[in-house]
Amino acid sequence: MAEAHQAVAFQFTVTPEGINLQLSHQALTEIYLSGVRSWKKRVIRLKNSVITGVYPASPSSWLFVVIAILATMYTRSDPSMGLIAKIQEHLPVSQSMSTQCQAVLSAVLFSTMLWLLLIFTMRLCLKQLLSYHRWMFEQHGKMSNTTKVWVALVRIFSGRKPLLYSYQGSLPNLPVPSIKDTVKRYLESVRPLMDDTQYGRMTKLATEFESSLGNRLQWYLKLKALWAANYVSDWWEEYVYLRGRSPIMVNSNYYGMDFLYVTPTPIQAARAGNSIHAFFLYRRKLNKEEIKPWLLRSAVPCCSYQFERMFNTCRIPGALTDTVQHWQDSDYIVVYHRGRYFRLRVYQAGRLLSPREIEFQIQRILDDPTPPSRGEAKLGALTAGDRIPWAKARAKYFNSGVNKRSLDCIERAAFFVTLDDDDEQGMMGDDPAASLDRYAKSLLHGKCYDRWFDKSFSVVYYKNGKNGINGEHSWADAPVVAHLWEYTLATDCFQLGYNAEGHCKGEVDSSLPLPQKLNWEIPPECEEQISQSLAVAQVLADNVDFHVFPFQDFGKGKVKKCHVSPDAFIQMALQLAYYRERRTFCLTYEASMTRLFREGRTETVRSCTNESSAFVRALEGGEVKPQKLRLFRAASEKHQLLYRMAMTGAGIDRHLFCLYVVSKYLGVESPFLKEVLSEPWRLSTSQTPIQQVELFDMVNYPEYISCGGGFGPVADDGYGVAYCILGDNLINFHISCKHSCPDTDAHKFGARIRKALHDLIQLLSPDQKEPNKMEESQPDVKKDQ
Repeated sequence: MAEAHQAVAFQFTVTPEGINLQLSHQALTEIYLSGVRSWKKRVIRLKNSVITGVYPASPSSWLFVVIAILATMYTRSDPSMGLIAKIQEHLPVSQSMSTQCQAVLSAVLFSTMLWLLLIFTMRLCLKQLLSYHRWMFEQHGKMSNTTKVWVALVRIFSGRKPLLYSYQGSLPNLPVPSIKDTVKRYLESVRPLMDDTQYGRMTKLATEFESSLGNRLQWYLKLKALWAANYVSDWWEEYVYLRGRSPIMVNSNYYGMDFLYVTPTPIQAARAGNSIHAFFLYRRKLNKEEIKPWLLRSAVPCCSYQFERMFNTCRIPGALTDTVQHWQDSDYIVVYHRGRYFRLRVYQAGRLLSPREIEFQIQRILDDPTPPSRGEAKLGALTAGDRIPWAKARAKYFNSGVNKRSLDCIERAAFFVTLDDDDEQGMMGDDPAASLDRYAKSLLHGKCYDRWFDKSFSVVYYKNGKNGINGEHSWADAPVVAHLWEYTLATDCFQLGYNAEGHCKGEVDSSLPLPQKLNWEIPPECEEQISQSLAVAQVLADNVDFHVFPFQDFGKGKVKKCHVSPDAFIQMALQLAYYRERRTFCLTYEASMTRLFREGRTETVRSCTNESSAFVRALEGGEVKPQKLRLFRAASEKHQLLYRMAMTGAGIDRHLFCLYVVSKYLGVESPFLKEVLSEPWRLSTSQTPIQQVELFDMVNYPEYISCGGGFGPVADDGYGVAYCILGDNLINFHISCKHSCPDTDAHKFGARIRKALHDLIQLLSPDQKEPNKMEESQPDVKKDQ
């Protein structure tokens, strides 16, 4: 019970002589400093709220307006055109206030109203300017005069030194496309997937929907768009993520990998010490809103609302729907090791522990011989199985007593950490390709019980110093977690570093309290439910087939020399690879962001088009080279057009999804919408963007490149493909599918992607010799800072 005594601030006993009171000065000091830290955070939040609330003006501009108005009054001019006098007339009569004081007070009130009006006007102007998107459709490198003027105006109205959330009030709302345009673009997208009979039937359904029920549903959707900040995001979070009753492990969660060729230290505890410290440095910047808003072309802001729930957040299971719970602060993390859960405080006396101190605490957990309590070791399997059994078990076995306290501790933690005691991961050994496949599977699902999949994100540290991250999808999309992950990796290696022995730098306060082991009382009935959830999760995990490979033969540098978008190039290669495998085309999903709008998340780019299918057929049919080149250019330009339309609110899938939700609320059936929403995405793709290139010196440290991340397959008979374009000469691919489908094989599909990439680059640059194929693996080396 030593851990319990550490938490007691005072003890008292009643004796015949009276009450004997014993105070713990250390505990009271800790309580005091914790309160001070909490109040400091409140003051910072209040200050940032004021700064963000008046943006693009600054709080100091109020004083400038007041002084300017008072100065004009003393020159016997009236810039208010009589409004100051009117305000003075209606001021409460006070005998203690002179006429001159009343005049000054009236001028200050008028100045404040004028200042607020100016802020409102500037925000309105900025919002109208940010609604202009024609710049995105202009040829890269060629900017029209209209766009040049627009960029200048955006910068003028954007103010100086914006905080993370400064632009939120100025971002435009996501527009609702017209029914006619959405139906037209939908029919165009499915044309290459259907024969004439199927297409004729779908056209008839679409026409009937457009002329009847569609207009009624659209009216409700426009009403919501007028009222809500974003007509898609809340329904997307609820119905796509939170109402899903199947396991979120594999089906929803995603992962991110460590550096591909570098392990900064082989010491597990040291790697955890540096990166956990870096996570909290990022959280400090996030709380102070010191993270710069993401700007396209250094001028156009993107929505930052997804950052709000990054830390101290957990998905809570429910019988009908889950909820996302976010807490304002948490000064600890929860660590899992060998079946035990530990609460590790990262603040001591109001300060953040140093990396060396966190390493010391992590090593204490690694050395702790305490066995797990009954039912504790595989408790995390509840978060990996179906949601309804987890919700029922949570309500029945974790709603009171020690179980509730321990579960609350996990859910309120800043994030979750797993110290993997069995595996060494990364690119290594005689078969580096297979080792990357194992690495991906480990990060996506692990042992199905050694992660807490409900946490906003969980970090995994392996015995050999490698690490990785697993993200829960409902609260935010992968680019937001990737932003955090990039910062952590860069800070770990380039700022914090390690000493010659591979340990974190700095000194250790040996008086730090021991990490507190969480206690559980798991009844046999709950153990049975844990076993059932683990069985469901294990079947799902065993069914996932992964193939991860770095493609090093060429990259975006060579593709750009061919005057082609690298993303369009890769998407055409995926279409070609899939056609060569199945001899048909499929509905293809590519994720695109809509963060140009307030609370925007994602939209779908339907990469399989009439143009792409025509090109693939021409390439496979042996058409002459000029014809293939012409069709390829048309296909890549069409893909770029669709991507830009999705980013600017003219996509079709989120609109159709919301129309379907409205139809369900109204209790009406639409054969068209029902069929559209049931179509499987057999090829689900996503590009992992590198957002903070300034953090990594690719020239002097080319080995410090991340392997990116991936996700599980969306369809039982399809593929999930994530790719990360790194520098000019590397593209990392993460391919997933299911063993249960005899028609899919991740490794064979990876080989087809390689072949397709080579065929396309040879088509575009036939006179250039292919570079010698580099080794697809390099030894995993240790780099000490």
